[in-house]
Amino acid sequence: MSVTIENLVTSGTFALDGGTWDVDNNVWIVGNEDECVIIDSPHDAAAIIGQVRGRKVKAILLTHAHNDHIGAARAVAEAVDAPIYLHPGDLMLWEHVYPGVQPDHDLADGDEFQVGGATLKAIHTPGHSPGSTCFLLEDEGTVFTGDTLFNGGPGATGRSYSDYPTIIASIRERLLTFPPETVVRTGHGENTTIGAERETLAQVAL
Repeated sequence: MSVTIENLVTSGTFALDGGTWDVDNNVWIVGNEDECVIIDSPHDAAAIIGQVRGRKVKAILLTHAHNDHIGAARAVAEAVDAPIYLHPGDLMLWEHVYPGVQPDHDLADGDEFQVGGATLKAIHTPGHSPGSTCFLLEDEGTVFTGDTLFNGGPGATGRSYSDYPTIIASIRERLLTFPPETVVRTGHGENTTIGAERETLAQVAL
């Protein structure tokens, strides 16, 4: 049986550089009836734990360390006894939320995670933040892009530790190489496809 992809939307705030914004975040749970991985853990630990429904959680994979993507990560990890993975490029953001405590494991480009007979592959895509990482579920034709690529274009780069030319290069060189029918599952908002975002990015100039 192929893996299932479940979407949970949680609501809360994003805070950085002295500002606070209300946001809705996508949580993605990939697995089968027995085991799963969680991609991002924002805002509402109880809701995420409930969505797990008692399955073994093999890993909590963080696309990046802005507080609206990691705010519930430690509570979820403790409740479901799962390790947290984060690219070390985002440790300075992690420390804003969890000072003095490290994630369980560093996340590196090319790392692979097995769940429910499928493989999730980490793809380092800096720009929105230095450690931003996407997760490719190649056999299912989908990629989880966090805040790197949205329905309508690249993620925001107007705040600390972000860089516009870097995110454009990450999208063009790492993501737009996937087949056009690849489904893009984002950190906020609706899904899109690689083909649709190729058209969007064709209008973007550095």
